[in-house]
Amino acid sequence: MSTTTGAAETHASSPSLTQRLSWPPLIALSLGYFLVMLDVTIVTVAIPTIRDSVHASASEMAWVVDGYSAVFGGLLLMGGGFGDRLGHRKVFLTGLSVFTLASVGCALAPGPQMLIASRLVQGAGGALLVPTSLALLTAAYPTKAVRAKALGVWAGISGVAFAAGPVVGGLLVAGLSWRAAFWINVPIALVAIWLTRRSVPAPSARAGGRGLDPLGQVLGIVGVMALAGMLNEAGTSGWTSPLVLGAGALAVVALVLFALAERRIEARGGMPLLPPPLFRSPGFSSTAAVGVLLNLGYYGMLYLSTLYLQNQRGYGALGAGVALLPTVCMAVVAAPLSGRLTARYGPYVPMTGALLLGGAGFIGWLLAGPHTPYWMLLPALIATGLATPSTVPAATAAIVQAAPAENAGVASAVFNVARQIGNAVGVALFATLTAGPGDLIPGLHTSALIASAAFFAAALLALSSWRNARTRATA
Repeated sequence: MSTTTGAAETHASSPSLTQRLSWPPLIALSLGYFLVMLDVTIVTVAIPTIRDSVHASASEMAWVVDGYSAVFGGLLLMGGGFGDRLGHRKVFLTGLSVFTLASVGCALAPGPQMLIASRLVQGAGGALLVPTSLALLTAAYPTKAVRAKALGVWAGISGVAFAAGPVVGGLLVAGLSWRAAFWINVPIALVAIWLTRRSVPAPSARAGGRGLDPLGQVLGIVGVMALAGMLNEAGTSGWTSPLVLGAGALAVVALVLFALAERRIEARGGMPLLPPPLFRSPGFSSTAAVGVLLNLGYYGMLYLSTLYLQNQRGYGALGAGVALLPTVCMAVVAAPLSGRLTARYGPYVPMTGALLLGGAGFIGWLLAGPHTPYWMLLPALIATGLATPSTVPAATAAIVQAAPAENAGVASAVFNVARQIGNAVGVALFATLTAGPGDLIPGLHTSALIASAAFFAAALLALSSWRNARTRATA
């Protein structure tokens, strides 16, 4: 994405967008991300109800939950490529439309096959709208300080959606039906489409965008999907299953070929889907690694905390959702605050502090037992609820700043792919640790330690990037 082109798409030179935080376009772009993140977790508390309603097996339910994230992660780079080539606003609206129709398909699904297929299409719609929403936002607010605040709001809304998923899902399942968890997407998406058409200007004619790199697209999709399939099936089939081993081998081969293909296209002077020089940009690779570690710990523990509350403590869907409410409350405060701190101090200081807080917070889950009072778990919920949405806007700003301006959309896609990989790894790994018969608390404690270690390792990466940035600034 070229800076000129991106600015043309949003008329970013307009004072109303560049000099201050203009709310209508920010809300329109944030609502799309809100939907994507809401649907990551809204089905979590509805799993038992959905399983019984559509008579799904354990493997099928794994695909209902994680298949969505797998397709989303696998197609993110494609979404960014389409945005660069066809126009970010057009692709953003297409993604919203696809997501809406797929939500209707989920709500009407009579059995697991249609539900899984609709969830996969939902993931494809999300992959179209997330990188384009961030590209439009980046172009709309080119001033660094204003953009940091906009990113705080954008990430804050998505953080609220992610954390609110269990609560909203619990309310809808208890009051209406699990199908309402998908119907709720429709009015929100229609509002987002209306606001986008009204407040986000149509793109100007494009003067040559990034090529779509079909070979890179196919290899990247196959690699990420195979990796997700391996992780999804490992929880039910075991890590030594021929299906799991075969999917893992396919993932390795496809991703190695993807890297080789991208280097070959670059060597020939072409425009690869994922330019290899990006990973040589200071801070880029380390921030992508932060994305993996962040979601590995947070997604994995969110999944286990839901199981703990429902299976171990006997909470219903609504009760489990309400018990996780502190995460929602913290996200409302944390992400905008992180945006302001990032605007003032740069991305690495708030990122490091948030990750250290989250690493300490996960240790609080070692207190969880068969009869642990809820108030004893509150510090862990509050600390991790503050840490994760505080990290996301800072890390997003860091990876966008680390990339050349023409690759801002690709950089954001890489960060989101990294987060989705971390999500899939965390859920699969922690599910395996608690898959045995009987008490899941030992596995919960082991998972909490792993999550804490992941956050502390991410904090060290952020701290190292901060020191390197200071060294370059004073050189």
